Amino acid sequence: MAVHPQPVQAPGRVLSTLNVDGTRRWLRPRPSRGRWWDRRRVLAYVLMFVFFAIPYIRFQGKPLILLDLPRREFTLFGTTFLPTETLLFMLGFLSVGITIFLLTALFGRVWCGWGCPQTVYMEFLFRPLERLIEGGPRGSVQIDQQGGLAPRRLLKYAIYLLLAIFLAHTFLAYFVGIDALKHWVTRPPQQHWTSFLVMAGTTLAIFLDFAWFREQTCLVACPYGRLQSVLLDKRSLIVGYDAVRGEPRAKGGALRVLNAGDCVDCTMCVQTCPTGIDIRDGLQMECIHCTQCMDACDAVMAKVGKPLGLIRYSSMEELAGKARRLFRLRVMLYPLALSVALGLFTWNLLHRPSAEITVLRVVGAPYTLQSDGTVVSPIRIKIANRAGELQRYQITLTSKDDGRVVVPIDPFPVPAHATASTVVFFELPRTAFVNGEREVTFTVSDGAHFTRALAYRLVGPSPAPDGGSK
Repeated sequence: MAVHPQPVQAPGRVLSTLNVDGTRRWLRPRPSRGRWWDRRRVLAYVLMFVFFAIPYIRFQGKPLILLDLPRREFTLFGTTFLPTETLLFMLGFLSVGITIFLLTALFGRVWCGWGCPQTVYMEFLFRPLERLIEGGPRGSVQIDQQGGLAPRRLLKYAIYLLLAIFLAHTFLAYFVGIDALKHWVTRPPQQHWTSFLVMAGTTLAIFLDFAWFREQTCLVACPYGRLQSVLLDKRSLIVGYDAVRGEPRAKGGALRVLNAGDCVDCTMCVQTCPTGIDIRDGLQMECIHCTQCMDACDAVMAKVGKPLGLIRYSSMEELAGKARRLFRLRVMLYPLALSVALGLFTWNLLHRPSAEITVLRVVGAPYTLQSDGTVVSPIRIKIANRAGELQRYQITLTSKDDGRVVVPIDPFPVPAHATASTVVFFELPRTAFVNGEREVTFTVSDGAHFTRALAYRLVGPSPAPDGGSK
């Protein structure tokens, strides 16, 4: 007789958004308004306004921020970067990474709770609209129990879709510019199917994020929470529950029980948490430091006549009863590394030339021997013009050779913030080559602000044993 193994039941929730049987647990947190909520709300609306306004702001005749991927130009605060500027990009990304490490070591997940667009828009735009339309957390739960297709929810989804369209257009303005975006919007989709599909895909992604994935974006998709173990230490600022003061928990009439802690086990900290965790279980990956549990707990403590701050900004060492110490090795090394990276970035930015020259070999024969004994050696010169206007570059042979350089278009024009290449031909006598090689020097100049001298080893004929050439 075959024995069928019994399915293994999970001892509890693996994720706060999953029920024990593996079904989705929809979170409907109750908002807890307090001093921290008010501060976050003001900051959130400021960040939203800045996000909407930046595409329309111009600085020094350029967009304030434009990440033009099709043209491979990246404009930040009036300065345009080209993809060939790898050193600047490396130093810039390194500076951002070190800044993240430093802020996390000092202030924990302050970005997640206060500045991340996922948190800002979810908690201060989409969820407030949901509570308004569906009648608060209780109304949302009732709609869930009825099958989730109530007219109020359909109305909510319609408004979400309109917001997603607006956010998608604003987001894409950072990559194509507001002028191109206006061109897209005013033309029929059949005239620009590619851009229309990009817009539709971005709109769908934003709609699904805030209508379906919601807090799961933070818990499952975002890697930041999983990096806590290496970015935080026991002295980093966290949102923590004071177990020494709060335990053992006493509920209702048991408040007067001898040796009872201050926690009244009201679970308000759990009901208000946007990621569905219990902060009393200690530091957890899912905690985004949004301070909602702090506001909820402070309100309860005020009602029962207990001191505020049972849940507060603290550190693991402080919550364990140790003295607060701000200075430690990592918070001294991070600023030092950040200063070096930013210093190198600034120096290279201020001293970068207005053009970048790259010399490449051509495909095919490296040289041609003419009937009069002249050796013609072609090379390809690629010029990246970083200036904000069209530049014309002259290429001049400077080495002491009885030869010349032939440029098909002289001077060679390169548009602003563009890269162009041309093939130039060095004509030298055969006697200039020694063992089949000859190093020549030449300059590339725009005649005003940029001049660069380069050396290149040409390949040519080598002398044959009978005195000829081969």
